[in-house]
Amino acid sequence: NNDEGVRLVTAAGRRNSPQCVDSKIHHCNLINNILPKIQANLYGAADALMLDPEGYVSETNATNVFMVKGGKVFTPHADYCLPGVTRGNVLDLCKELGIEAIERRISLAEFHAADEAFTTGTMGGITPIVELDGRVIGSRGPITKRIQEAYQKLTETLGYRLPDF
Repeated sequence: NNDEGVRLVTAAGRRNSPQCVDSKIHHCNLINNILPKIQANLYGAADALMLDPEGYVSETNATNVFMVKGGKVFTPHADYCLPGVTRGNVLDLCKELGIEAIERRISLAEFHAADEAFTTGTMGGITPIVELDGRVIGSRGPITKRIQEAYQKLTETLGYRLPDF
């Protein structure tokens, strides 16, 4: 897990609609993810936060996103994003930890005003978002830390050990 966190910028373009290329499946047409990543690179950000066609938060070009407000965890419905395995694990861990997790539409303004925010993905695990569009969200907060620690324990017990080479 990345404890220091990442900076994001909101993508200029929108996440493609499921009517065009459904983002809920892995496919070879990644131009909708590549263009925002190029924009993020130009702004010196790790990734780009993508919005759905109606302007609600969807995901980044490479990860799912969560925000924390008032001790509750929020994540967008998986309508315009890949319903990631790590995302699902985080929702399950929130239940186990007694943290209310809500899937709903999230406006960009709500995300800018989050107490904490983080991304989830297979490669990065749970990574705090410390800045979005030049607005400081902060360092890894207490809810993010609890979820990261629980996720670390989960990943230590799941899967198969590969042989040492």
